[in-house]
Amino acid sequence: MGEPGDFEPQTAVEQLTEFSAGDLHDLCDAAEAAILDGGGFGWLKPPPRHVMETYWKGVLLVPERELHVARVDGTIAGSAQLQRPPKNNEAQALTGQLTTFFVAPWARGHGLAQRLVESVEAAARAADLRVLNLDVRETQEAAIQVYKRRGYQRWGTHPHYAWVDGRWITGYFYFKDLVGNGATVPGDD
Repeated sequence: MGEPGDFEPQTAVEQLTEFSAGDLHDLCDAAEAAILDGGGFGWLKPPPRHVMETYWKGVLLVPERELHVARVDGTIAGSAQLQRPPKNNEAQALTGQLTTFFVAPWARGHGLAQRLVESVEAAARAADLRVLNLDVRETQEAAIQVYKRRGYQRWGTHPHYAWVDGRWITGYFYFKDLVGNGATVPGDD
């Protein structure tokens, strides 16, 4: 028998194609917690619950989007999305966007962030995408470290990326060559 505090939660990462009982509620709760912690994938404060629910329901309806979720003991604790280009964008048909990436503060420390990004990358490869792009605020240091560990290269900086708390926040643009296209950025940090 283990000692008190030895409990290891069960974690999982999966693509979500429909909401099961409690999933939408859990996803909204996790997103709200992340937003309040400063990792709101664009939101600076949680929107009304009906707006958040409508957003997540809409994600599952968009053919070019895949929702990947992280769970702790069955409860959704984070997400990331793979956004593929629309059919009419033939020029970028081999590129995708990793977006809406977060892990709720209460679920951090279990490797879920790395696994979420890995899940999106695997889905991108399965969809025959060759490059994943993403953008992130400079203040999102934990996410930036995840991206760097996964081999993403920073290719650009935008000094007026976002307006937060009455000031401009710098944003960074990253990409990952998924199949060995040979793309690199000189001086990437």
